[in-house]
Amino acid sequence: MPTSQRLFFAQRLSGAALLLILCSLPAAAQGLSPSAPSAQPAAQSTAPTAPVLTAGQVQNRFQGSVPTGEASKTALPLSLKDAIDRSLKYNLGVIEGDQDARSARAARLRSLNALLPNITARISSTIEQVNLKAFGFNFSFPGVSIPTLVGPFAVADARAYLTQQVFNWSDIKNWKSALQSEKAAQYNYKSDRDLVVLTATQSYLLVISDGATVDSTGAQVQTAGTLYRRAVDQRKAGVIANIDELRAQVEFQTQQQRLISAQNQLAIDKLSLGRVIGLPNGQDFQLTDSVPYAPLTGVTQDEALQRAYGTRPDYLGAKVQVHAAELARQAAAAENYPTVSVSSDFGDIGSPNFATSHETFSFSASVNIPIFQGTKVRADKLQADSVLQQRRAELADLRGKIDDQVRTAFLNLKSSSDLVAVTKSNVDLASKTLTQAQDRFAAGVAGNLEVVQAQESVAAANQSYISSVYAYNVAKISLAQAIGIAEQAGMQYLEGR
Repeated sequence: MPTSQRLFFAQRLSGAALLLILCSLPAAAQGLSPSAPSAQPAAQSTAPTAPVLTAGQVQNRFQGSVPTGEASKTALPLSLKDAIDRSLKYNLGVIEGDQDARSARAARLRSLNALLPNITARISSTIEQVNLKAFGFNFSFPGVSIPTLVGPFAVADARAYLTQQVFNWSDIKNWKSALQSEKAAQYNYKSDRDLVVLTATQSYLLVISDGATVDSTGAQVQTAGTLYRRAVDQRKAGVIANIDELRAQVEFQTQQQRLISAQNQLAIDKLSLGRVIGLPNGQDFQLTDSVPYAPLTGVTQDEALQRAYGTRPDYLGAKVQVHAAELARQAAAAENYPTVSVSSDFGDIGSPNFATSHETFSFSASVNIPIFQGTKVRADKLQADSVLQQRRAELADLRGKIDDQVRTAFLNLKSSSDLVAVTKSNVDLASKTLTQAQDRFAAGVAGNLEVVQAQESVAAANQSYISSVYAYNVAKISLAQAIGIAEQAGMQYLEGR
């Protein structure tokens, strides 16, 4: 080769080498080669990845919904059962939980696809012209003319192709892991439904409590107004001093302020309830259930704990996730195992068309034996084992959390039940005290300071009673959710059955 040509090719090769080095720099900076596969192990590639949500995001998820329909001009009657049914259809937590379950099913189908045969078909018509010199046919014989070009000629081909993984233990374990992940997603969806029932019921009970507060405060406003007008008349008659009238007026306006605040809080909590259950924007509604105090009997703490471990969906889902992680780790280890695959094709080929065609086929079987795959399998096993340890820790933590939630619910049941009894008695005593103070004030035996103090006692006693009944009902539905039966038996727990 002439010297000039050698120099030319040397320059081209050096330039290509420099270009290759420059292209590999970004990948080298990340510790990966340009053609390196993803560091995600095969055992984890088909399993759905659940988003990591903070406590605030989880709360917002179940406080939202997808409103449907148009708001009507008339107030909608809304029972607790209606509220729960609507929340199970339109609450954002239920909708996203359902979509998470569908994503898990898609991941399972994707992993199953690796175990199924892949069959394709193709029909082609080709016109070719072949240069024999390009294949080394450059013969010449005296007196014989051998053409160097063949064609153009037509080729028609109709063919079906089949490829099948006969044995791949890693793919089999991946499919089983994805199957368990799908089961876990179904359990998580059921757990989301329980949480939605808890959220909707709490919101409904809160509106009931707000309504009772408004009614109680309204009655106190009427009482304070009556006492104020009486004080005005008595001051005009010269029976009491001006300070008694001022004190009665202050109490009257204080109760009016409380009523305004209670009405505003009721309106806000009604908006929140409408958001939770997916009512149309701006839809007014009126509650039709009062959910009074009803003692819960027939449920013991030990029975509730045992039932929770056997029925709570998120706990069952966590156990299934541990199994899925175990299978994923086995799938990572199986990447070192040999695999067996087959491929074949069968078709009809002819020239220039299928009139002169004939069947042709091919079949091949291969065994792929991994000898050295670098550190990929080791990394996949390490990551799969890390996920497994996390799932086991989460399961143990959830078991402790269930124990804590059930015990807390029983403590709240006991304390709120005792509070209901005490506050109910306190309401009766405060009402009698107010009556006696009014009589003493009317008789001129005492000033209206005693009446104002008695009014404040009645207001505090009524609010304490309303809060204790609300806390007791919330404790009952919380216990149902802690056991894992909020959707099935939440209404029965509220009714004391």
